[in-house]
Amino acid sequence: MKSVSQTIGTALSVFILTALFSLSASAAKPQTFTGKVSDAMCGAHHMMEGDPAGCLRSCVAKGSKYALVVGDKVYTLESSDKATLDQLDKLADQNAKITGEANGDSIQVKSVAPASK
Repeated sequence: MKSVSQTIGTALSVFILTALFSLSASAAKPQTFTGKVSDAMCGAHHMMEGDPAGCLRSCVAKGSKYALVVGDKVYTLESSDKATLDQLDKLADQNAKITGEANGDSIQVKSVAPASK
């Protein structure tokens, strides 16, 4: 016959394993979003006159983050990877495919590619 402490220990182990499995199963999975590369300050409508790509680059240089406009939704793009940021700069005001994990209004970017036409 098991003691009370053994029974509690077994139940606690089962609970912890179940919780860990649930956590890993519910972890965000990468998704692919297609939209226009912008910046988080301007979103879908650039405020500076002239070239929208120039406005975007100016805003990013002043500290704004890159963004992706998908329909009416604007996602802030989160990345510190230099190659990713360079690719976003090249795709300024162009359509792109962003793969990453969405969390509310932001996407943790895993990859960037030009959108096929």
